[in-house]
Amino acid sequence: MSLTGDAPKSINTQQKIASLLGVSGLIILLLASLNVSFPNKTLWLSIALLSIIGGIVWFAQAAYSGTHPGIKNDGVWFKSMSNRGYLAWLAGISLTGFYVILYFFPEYLGLREEGDNVGLIALFDPLSKLLSGEPASQWFVYGTLYTIAITAFGVKFLWKYRHNRYEKIRTYSVMFFQTSFAFLIPEFMARLNGEGFSLPYYDLKNIWPLNYYNFEQYRVDEFISAGTIGIALLLFGIASIFIITPILTYKYGKRWYCSWVCGCGGLAETAGDPYRHLSDKSQFAWRVERWVVHSVLVFVVVMTTAVVYSYLGDDPSKYWLTRDSFLIGVGVFLTLLFAGIWYFKREELEKDARYGAIGYLVIILALIGLHYFSGVNLFLFNAESLRATYGFLIGAIFSGVIGTGFYPIFGNRVWCRFGCPMAAVLGMQQRLFSKFRITTNGGQCISCGNCSTYCEMGIDVRAYAQKGQNIVRSSCVGCGICSAVCPRGVLKLENGSPKNRIDSEEGVLGDNVDLLDLIKQKTK
Repeated sequence: MSLTGDAPKSINTQQKIASLLGVSGLIILLLASLNVSFPNKTLWLSIALLSIIGGIVWFAQAAYSGTHPGIKNDGVWFKSMSNRGYLAWLAGISLTGFYVILYFFPEYLGLREEGDNVGLIALFDPLSKLLSGEPASQWFVYGTLYTIAITAFGVKFLWKYRHNRYEKIRTYSVMFFQTSFAFLIPEFMARLNGEGFSLPYYDLKNIWPLNYYNFEQYRVDEFISAGTIGIALLLFGIASIFIITPILTYKYGKRWYCSWVCGCGGLAETAGDPYRHLSDKSQFAWRVERWVVHSVLVFVVVMTTAVVYSYLGDDPSKYWLTRDSFLIGVGVFLTLLFAGIWYFKREELEKDARYGAIGYLVIILALIGLHYFSGVNLFLFNAESLRATYGFLIGAIFSGVIGTGFYPIFGNRVWCRFGCPMAAVLGMQQRLFSKFRITTNGGQCISCGNCSTYCEMGIDVRAYAQKGQNIVRSSCVGCGICSAVCPRGVLKLENGSPKNRIDSEEGVLGDNVDLLDLIKQKTK
């Protein structure tokens, strides 16, 4: 309990007024969802959204403007909202309920397939028509509220971490990418669509496998029908996987995406910041994390392979990419990839990672071989069934309902840590060949535990710092909060030479180490 500081004081008058302002905006949205009619939807939507944004920003300003710069625990373990109390459960249940209705029962929010929308979705029609020229959908409502949350809570984050330049820059980055690339640009692209010209709705920063539907037939057809621009977008999506992502991860680690660009990470870092200390730091959670997130990755690889296979042709005289050549190509690529990792980076993998890699590769190749040689249905299931199952279990339930709705219970990065296949891909790249690491100075560590408390990915940072080990974990998103909250400057985010990046024998606290000699060795 020594980490928590004093028990929190009650909120001040400005914060109470700000809370009332923000809640009034939510009440307008709630009334709209209950089919209360608002005659001037543009006016009432503006009042609602501005009230929510203004309430959050005002609350943050009142909370942090009168304090000294620097991180304080502010009694997080004493507050009901941040210590899994009744307010946290109430918030979690409310968010989860909203996500369930949004994903599976949008008609209760007013979505109409025929005729004009009603209720909450109708309230967003003026904004949707202004941006894209089309009536709102449940996904437009979701995207608007998502963007507002990142922007408004981003301002709160900037107030809280205003002493740290790195935190400010990356927060501005996620706010920019969410507002422009994820929200405005796709809407403007839809508005440009006209007779004889069609652009797919495309979030440029949403990369496969996170964007698991990007290579489905309807998406490929959209790209092709859009002409040169559509083909360019399709090629950009492929290049993002095999060229852009590995290069950026090599130079900067997975933080370039997970902490600077990704919308899921952006929401976790801003709106989810009050819950970052709730992440499970146990060894058991770490083991579960490794198996679950890589199982999701295997699932999306299998599903995507089956979906692409389902719309390819068989006649090599008509198609340059046939079903057989595609399956053979997937098998050869995976075999070469795993062979290269095993030959060059085997010692940098933990034992369970080695066994898991072999096991998953054998399963995938066996399923491909089973189909190729016996002619049974690809992967034993219909491709559409695989896609629908993945979309429901992973795309909706895991990433949406649990991943965001359970912030107040499981912490803010439960999806990024346990479920995101993009995080799994970037994590493997970061572990195996990235220049990024968090260096530690064990001799300066006072074991206060701030770093571990604030790690949203469940890493026991203090254990590494006490031994002077570099922190090179697949799950680390490079948010830098551990470094920001360290009172002794023990932790530093660095991009250095990959040589000797993973070495648990150096500089262990208490060892008789000649530090000057160690520095000379590292500079050679």
